[in-house]
Amino acid sequence: MLYAIGAGETIVATTDHADFPEQAKNIPSIGGYYGIQMERVIELNPDLIVVWKSGNKMEDIGQLKQLGFNVFNSDPKSLDDVAKELEQLGELTGNQQQAKRVANDYRKQLSLIRSENQQKPAVKVFYQLWSTPLMTVSKGSWIEHIISACHGENVFIDAASEYPQISVENVLLTGAEVILQSQDEGNVIGVDWSTWPELPAVKNNHIYQLNADLLHRASPRAILGVQALCDALDNVRAQ
Repeated sequence: MLYAIGAGETIVATTDHADFPEQAKNIPSIGGYYGIQMERVIELNPDLIVVWKSGNKMEDIGQLKQLGFNVFNSDPKSLDDVAKELEQLGELTGNQQQAKRVANDYRKQLSLIRSENQQKPAVKVFYQLWSTPLMTVSKGSWIEHIISACHGENVFIDAASEYPQISVENVLLTGAEVILQSQDEGNVIGVDWSTWPELPAVKNNHIYQLNADLLHRASPRAILGVQALCDALDNVRAQ
């Protein structure tokens, strides 16, 4: 997000797995989900700390605030939130103009995708978030917003939690027309769906692997993930 608005060169430190764009790999990592090297933060004395509330230790975030740092929580919950946050980060970093341009371009692309797909027939979607344990997504989840933008019908939308554990038997009862998996070897090989040809997605060979970085990361690149998912549903509609 920061690189997209032109603030990438001002980043003095980051955390594990912050690896896009390519030059981001050269930024020193001073922590991860397991915790932050607080002494390094104090030494660097940044003007702004961008945290991910869902992915950082709450005690670390609390300590950063107690130390008086300017802390901003980056945690978009919907596709529309990405554009809002780009603009917020633009205000915080003094990159308002570029942030506005990027946000508006993102909004236009998202609006176009939605308008193009809402007229198409709905497709029954099973999104395999992970294989062992078998997990999916439901109402309120980030991926559900993407499925909805493509006029997919998430077969587990009414599950009790956003990221529920399910069984193969649960999936077979849904009549899913397409199975979408994150493009991760551990996920793809975890379940041999060919064993259950009674499921329309299996019978018609509509099982697709999609780039997890594009689908799971809230950023302007999410548009590429949305388009990839829409393309998969179009393959189902074309049959």
